[in-house]
Amino acid sequence: MIWLAVLIVVVWVLSYYQVALLKSTVVLAALLSVYSLQSFNLLLWSFFLLIFLTINIPVIRRHIISKPIFKLMQSALPEMSQTEQEAMDAGNTWWDAELFSGQPNWKVLLDLPAATLTTEEQEFIDGPVETLCAMLDDWDITHNLQDLPEHVWEYIKQQKFCGMIIPKHYGGLEFSNFAHSEVVMKIASRSASAAVTVMVPNSLGPAKLLLSCGTQQQKDYYLPRLATGQEIPCFALTGPNAGSDAGAMPDTGIVCYAAFAGKDKVLGIRLNWEKRYITLGPVATVIGLAFKLYDPEHLLGDKENIGITVALIPAKTPGISIGRRHFPLNSAFQNGPNWGKDVFIPLDWILGGVEQVGNGWKMLMQSLATGRAVSLPALSAGTAKFVCRNTGAYARIRKQFNISLGEFEGIEEPLARIAGETYIINAARTVTAAALDQGQKPSVISAIIKYELTERMRRIINDGMDIQGGSGICLGPNNYLGRLYQVIPVCITVEGANILTRTMMIFGQGAMRCHPLVYDEVQALHQQDKVAALQQFDQLLFKHMGFMIHNQVSSFWLGLTNARFLEVPGNKQTKRYYRSIARLSVGFAYIADYAIMILGGSLKRKERISGQFADVLSNLYLCSTVLKYFQDQGCPEDDLPLLHWACQHTLYQAQQSLFVIFSLLPYQPIVWGLAATIFPAGKVFKAPKDSLIHQTATLLLNDSEARDRLTQGIYINEIENDATGRIECAFKAVMAALPIEKRIHNAQRSKQLQKGHGEAVINEALEKQIISVEEAALLEKADRSRDLAIKVDDFSASEML
Repeated sequence: MIWLAVLIVVVWVLSYYQVALLKSTVVLAALLSVYSLQSFNLLLWSFFLLIFLTINIPVIRRHIISKPIFKLMQSALPEMSQTEQEAMDAGNTWWDAELFSGQPNWKVLLDLPAATLTTEEQEFIDGPVETLCAMLDDWDITHNLQDLPEHVWEYIKQQKFCGMIIPKHYGGLEFSNFAHSEVVMKIASRSASAAVTVMVPNSLGPAKLLLSCGTQQQKDYYLPRLATGQEIPCFALTGPNAGSDAGAMPDTGIVCYAAFAGKDKVLGIRLNWEKRYITLGPVATVIGLAFKLYDPEHLLGDKENIGITVALIPAKTPGISIGRRHFPLNSAFQNGPNWGKDVFIPLDWILGGVEQVGNGWKMLMQSLATGRAVSLPALSAGTAKFVCRNTGAYARIRKQFNISLGEFEGIEEPLARIAGETYIINAARTVTAAALDQGQKPSVISAIIKYELTERMRRIINDGMDIQGGSGICLGPNNYLGRLYQVIPVCITVEGANILTRTMMIFGQGAMRCHPLVYDEVQALHQQDKVAALQQFDQLLFKHMGFMIHNQVSSFWLGLTNARFLEVPGNKQTKRYYRSIARLSVGFAYIADYAIMILGGSLKRKERISGQFADVLSNLYLCSTVLKYFQDQGCPEDDLPLLHWACQHTLYQAQQSLFVIFSLLPYQPIVWGLAATIFPAGKVFKAPKDSLIHQTATLLLNDSEARDRLTQGIYINEIENDATGRIECAFKAVMAALPIEKRIHNAQRSKQLQKGHGEAVINEALEKQIISVEEAALLEKADRSRDLAIKVDDFSASEML
């Protein structure tokens, strides 16, 4: 019987690799003949022949096996709404599909050209972006003005910060996605409010939609004005009763005739809407509006309920009311509600013209597929690098019990997390931007990095606040972290709330788009031609069975050998991580198929399960980008602690999520068998060890090339009365004095000097010639700089009011 089981597996594997069924039949028939001659078991021969012929003769197979399954799945599969279908069709798949396949082709990732800046882009970052950052005083912006100063607004417009994605022939800068990301990242390291103000016009707004869907007339009119800031855009999608559920949007447009622009009878749309949370809304001159379009008199065609449509509307159009400002957690970027009451617009204000009516949601999803992968990931990277540099320096500067904070093991752990998570964030941001610049539009990956990078930024800021202690919670001009801590939920909420993104979009959309077969199977189930649908479904079903069996065998083999014999790229430092990703990828694909098979359409409502699947896919993607980024950087040896921490952390998290999935899936005895197949030796991936935590944390405590690489691209200054400039100055002064301090400590241990610190100890060391006059000056400078760096703000009663 074991021999027969092996034979069947052989044939299934042959069929998976698309060996002709006739060849498979001949192979199995020959092997079974040998077996039957040996055992003379004609009954067994007949039984297996019957099964095999049933499976391999399409006409018989379709009626006996595929047709009942086809009908069952049709009845069980919920109807897909138009908005769901359009979201599903947006963008494309890339490395996410490779991870879902169970057999990632590393050339797809590693052959991607590294992200680079042109000379023009680098000069813009070194020039106007540097200048803009120097102009920004975040405390003044958020506390006193609640807005960017007028001269900052003018500079942003003058230097075309709002036109980074607009082509040069329209007057824009025509920057790459990576350059756009670098600009936002640097501004975010100075002021989140300024970063949001710059990133919104270049992300999910009228300019991006115009470039992809606008008419030539609309492009010619609006794009030059948007590039120079003559027009300030906003996009109005969210309303009081329709946030994440765009299908519930109550805002309407009715096709009708009305008087307009001196003409008595113009065919257009009468709009009524109520929107809120609209960034740049209070200062916008042109509104991109999403609404549901209806044509009750059939003036455009036979269809009455046309669907979600987008129009570009001047903010001063009669009937529009711009509301007062929202106040999002002390952020100063412009945000607020707006309304429209019986607003009439001509049809040529529809974005893309009449041909694009009803395509609004499709436009938005396609825009989101790339825009969401740039702006918030860049803001997350800028914030993470900012915390790395400044809180890491603070941990070196600040002393307790005459020891730098960073030398305590309790502080090393969050410092290592800050450094390691920042490395992950920057790797994912950089590699994904490079993919976008090569024409990829990976909607699932954009959801992954929006969710993962903002969540990891949240943890970094929380760790930074823990290390900063009292200096982090006392707001004021010297507090560089407090406002970032306040604004975290804004990043978590916008461009797809993180809970929704994790539990519904990453795996829900990923299972459909990235799985090699599921999307085609679902499309077959929805075909109108039932005969053709059954034929297509039959082929896909049995290919899917072969895919599952192949993944089952691969999972067990790679689990048993820990993928040691798998051919992968990399060097001696990275090969094990490539193998681990491949191993977890096939296990993920195998257990995902089980969940899809058992839960079917109800899986989309099992959000605790889909959220864990999302975590596995996300961590595998992040680990992949870390390896790619390390290679693109030239594999610097100094960065090895960051590489090891990032890979070990993401692989461990992926493993942990798989075990949570095992505990949540139904039919537990079967799931135990699946778990044993994927992890025959139990849990093998471990979290970073203490020694690695120490090495990683140490990178932030010393002035090194690794620290500079990790924080590259943010705004850095050495102005002593600046919130972060004083930290930079103090760090350099403390590092210069460090060898001298160690000599004094040694002298104190040998009782040459009295215990303590400060001026008295320095003078005694000077008298006893333990240090020189120049060294004493360095110690005094370090003490002065330290005192300035740890200073916190206080206010009078009148100032508080």
